[in-house]
Amino acid sequence: MLGFMMRWFLLAGGLLLSLTGVVWIFQGLDQLGGSFMTGQPFWAWTGLVTLLAGMIALYVSTRLRGRVK
Repeated sequence: MLGFMMRWFLLAGGLLLSLTGVVWIFQGLDQLGGSFMTGQPFWAWTGLVTLLAGMIALYVSTRLRGRVK
């Protein structure tokens, strides 16, 4: 049961991190306006790191699927 919950937590967290990262990248690159982050390269780099962390969490959650019974 714990493995099942961990997999779904990683899946949901990975999706949330990935989507947040994409938004931050677009804001940092001045492609998505309406925020203090718009046009700030720091947020593009932070978004890239966040996106990568989300993708790692998604990868781990898919690897756990075969092991959880």
